Amino acid sequence: MPETATPDQTSKDLFYADVDSPIVVLSALKHFNALSSDNAKKYAHFLSRASFNGTRAVLRSVSPESETIYDLILAIHAKLGTPKSTEEYVEKLAPLDAKDVQYYLDYALQFLDNAGNFKSFGDKKFIPRLPVEKFDQLIEIVNDKKISELYAQIKEPLFSTDKGLLGYPASGHVSNYYPNSGDITKAEIDAVNQLLASKGIMPENTRVEKKSDSEYVVHVASSETSNTTDYYPQDKLTSEDGKISVTFVFGDHSPEFAKIVENLTKALPYVANETQEKLLKLYIESFKTGSMNAHKKSQIEWVKDLKPEVESNIGFIETYRDPSGVRGEWEGLVAMVNHERTAKFSKLVENAGFFIAKLPWDKIYEKDAFTPPDFTSLEVLTFAGSGIPAGINIPNYDDVRLNYGFKNVSLGNVLSAAPKNPKTKEVITFISEDLEEGFKKWRDIAFEVQVGLHELLGHGSGKLLQEVSPGKFNFPKDLDVKGYYKPNETWGSAFGLISGSYEECRAELVALYLILSQPKEVLPIFDLVEEDDQTKVKFFSALMMIRAGLLGLEFWDPKSEKWGQPHMQARFAIMKQLHKAGVFKYDYDGDHLTVVLDELKLNDGTAVDALGDFLSNLHIFKSTCQVEAGTEYYLEKSRVDPEYSRFRNIVLREKRPRKKVIQANTVLNEETGKITVVEYEESEVGMIQSYYDRNV
Repeated sequence: MPETATPDQTSKDLFYADVDSPIVVLSALKHFNALSSDNAKKYAHFLSRASFNGTRAVLRSVSPESETIYDLILAIHAKLGTPKSTEEYVEKLAPLDAKDVQYYLDYALQFLDNAGNFKSFGDKKFIPRLPVEKFDQLIEIVNDKKISELYAQIKEPLFSTDKGLLGYPASGHVSNYYPNSGDITKAEIDAVNQLLASKGIMPENTRVEKKSDSEYVVHVASSETSNTTDYYPQDKLTSEDGKISVTFVFGDHSPEFAKIVENLTKALPYVANETQEKLLKLYIESFKTGSMNAHKKSQIEWVKDLKPEVESNIGFIETYRDPSGVRGEWEGLVAMVNHERTAKFSKLVENAGFFIAKLPWDKIYEKDAFTPPDFTSLEVLTFAGSGIPAGINIPNYDDVRLNYGFKNVSLGNVLSAAPKNPKTKEVITFISEDLEEGFKKWRDIAFEVQVGLHELLGHGSGKLLQEVSPGKFNFPKDLDVKGYYKPNETWGSAFGLISGSYEECRAELVALYLILSQPKEVLPIFDLVEEDDQTKVKFFSALMMIRAGLLGLEFWDPKSEKWGQPHMQARFAIMKQLHKAGVFKYDYDGDHLTVVLDELKLNDGTAVDALGDFLSNLHIFKSTCQVEAGTEYYLEKSRVDPEYSRFRNIVLREKRPRKKVIQANTVLNEETGKITVVEYEESEVGMIQSYYDRNV
């Protein structure tokens, strides 16, 4: 195959579920048991239950078939008598070959890890390696009418790769944020979004159904099935030009949201303070009525709840997977504070003002005063959703962040999670053998530094120049700037779909820029005081980013030229910037590819200047609402030219499966009132059992 060729994107083997995946149990038992009281444990338990109660909302936002596949996997597990091991699965599914049983379990593992049949990291569909006729045989062996009916409903989409990416339906992609809507177009979705925005209605907890070219239904997630809040209009909305109308229907995910409300209500007696009580009551109001205004108010209380023993944030949070970039995916975080790691981040917060002043833009593009956020390292008990990040910076409401602040959270046990019994030896691709040992030694340390700077100073820095109300501005109006945000205009609404990846790139740049430009000030905060250690962290931080950008080619589709993962688009753009600056080169012979880093240019200012130029432009375009110029600039920086697309084949050939994470469950003993944590075997069957026990 010529080196410039790209694989046929309809080839089934590009969509097969992973095999030999590293499986990790996300253990939080030690920190849960260390909670100071039974009340704190009950608070964590009911919040965890509420978080997982939203699982079906995640499934329904991914694809039309995801919820039925979920039911099928759990129904098979139940019918087989909840097997405890792969061997027991093989025994109960005889005469199916052990290899085919393993293929089924591989698919079930990846499906549950992603809460759907599209990768949460990459938005690409995956299908069973188990052939159709073998899956038919499995269903026959199980021999259950309900299971056969479930299988019949999803057999065709289970194996189909005709629509292999999440995205706009009219572009041939899949999005169940727009159910039963045929090939609804981007223009139609934008028109609905603009109509909602004109009335101050936030879309994060909605799905849109097209009824005709002029009529749309907005489904609101709520336990109540009728409109009980003045946040929404009682009658349908019609656009000013009369071209479209929107009717609101309440009760999307109603049974699940009733359980969410029930568990949050049960958590109320165990709050630690008045702020937590207000927070939960606002959650309850939002999930009962669908009011996003109540959810925004809940985030104000959440920001005020500083350093709680049990941390939690719940709702439709991130908007990456909606092709229009405004509808959120259900998430529920419940975690305990790691006090030792938090102490490091507290030092970083104390020095935030110093580091922000070192960033490459004028002070007019920065907040008048930096309000130090709460920054904690957490041990995750529960992260309900389609995937678990290593760190988060929320809330995402711009006005809450500006007026009340935000929190930075590093998820410690996610950062350090590693298989106890890996199935295969880990190979670090695209670096020379002599660097592998150092890469494995320093990557977790470098990543912890990167995550801390990314969340605190990346997402936490910057100011949006805005007309906050008619005629009133948050900057001197005589200032010579090229643009600003209008009243009620937000960063997300202005930049739309590109905003997520654009902001991740900006945050990643801030972190790497500071690591390389301010190592003697930044790294001692993370107990890296020796010059040799600092040199190693600089080197491997840069190498990790460059390698991640190269691996990002897996998530770029050459047919549509669409990026399926915002973080990887960002890392590719940074890699490309450093490559153009000559900070590294590729050693490539058509069959083998190695990144060769030039340490001189890493340390002589070349890398810092290249990163600073990229970062400064991104930041100023964002601050001044230069949507057209900023979007064009970022798309050019992240464009995959033939110089890089030629590497995609080898990246796909050498790709390794991502970690699959099994989370614990909490169980309440009704007689004693005690909460216990149940952790699971590090296996495909352990993952299935964890979901089966949740009963959601």
